[in-house]
Amino acid sequence: MKKITFIFALLIGAASMNAQETVQDSTKQGWTRGGNLALTFNQSAFNNEWTYGGVGNMTGNILINYDMNYVKGDYIWDNKLIADYGVNKNDGADKFTKNNDRLELNSVAGKKAKGFWFYSAYLNARTQMDRAEDGSTHFFSPAYFQFGPGILWKKSDNLNVNMSPAAAKLIVVHDEYTDVGDNQAAIDAFNEVTYFGVEANKTTRFELGASVRGYYKFNLMENISFENILGLYSNYLEDPQNVDVDYTANIVMSINKYISTNLTFQAIYDDNANRNGFQIREAFGLGFNYKF
Repeated sequence: MKKITFIFALLIGAASMNAQETVQDSTKQGWTRGGNLALTFNQSAFNNEWTYGGVGNMTGNILINYDMNYVKGDYIWDNKLIADYGVNKNDGADKFTKNNDRLELNSVAGKKAKGFWFYSAYLNARTQMDRAEDGSTHFFSPAYFQFGPGILWKKSDNLNVNMSPAAAKLIVVHDEYTDVGDNQAAIDAFNEVTYFGVEANKTTRFELGASVRGYYKFNLMENISFENILGLYSNYLEDPQNVDVDYTANIVMSINKYISTNLTFQAIYDDNANRNGFQIREAFGLGFNYKF
């Protein structure tokens, strides 16, 4: 519960800084499309006389964050695509290696019930686009899918929460990571740790539980936007007290129409990922920014 309390405290703190902002309900009919393309670069170098240590390196990252929302009468359909990929090369290394990799689609459809409330159905799909340097992951392994009916509270395109008390979760992996043959000792040893929760000689894992997904975006001040994305999931079928947490904060500080500074922070807690505690990712860079 401390993990969940910490994440909610971040969102509440962000909301309090923006308490004077008035958010209106979305009423525009038809499609509303918009997104952001960010290219960021970082570089460091040291000459032979530099005595304070350090390794020269180059890094680059591309981020696409695109929204497609539809309204027709009492019906809505919101979609968000996030593609985020980065590479790094240290002096002396033979090649670039990836240091960031995320591909995610969020989709929720709803029918208005009353006020800001909607009956809803949602889909979340996420994976990565490239093989990890150590070979532990590659495209679509693992891939996560969540879907189910629920209730959506939507005050605007920038502020909404979807709750699903009966959410299915499917984890898909490639058999190259789980195929251990027919030896029972090898099977038992593999199942002690599993591969992202998938057992030996299997390629999928099914879960059924409760899901809460929230989204809040606002301006901290002029030319500085703060986007919060939160996902919580509890598996009824195994250890429901261990809630999976996925929180992402994206801060974009626009210098002018095309140049911006981008900060991304992500914290993940997942029992099936064989980690003790939160996985943390942070990226910061100055680069090209284009809205479309």
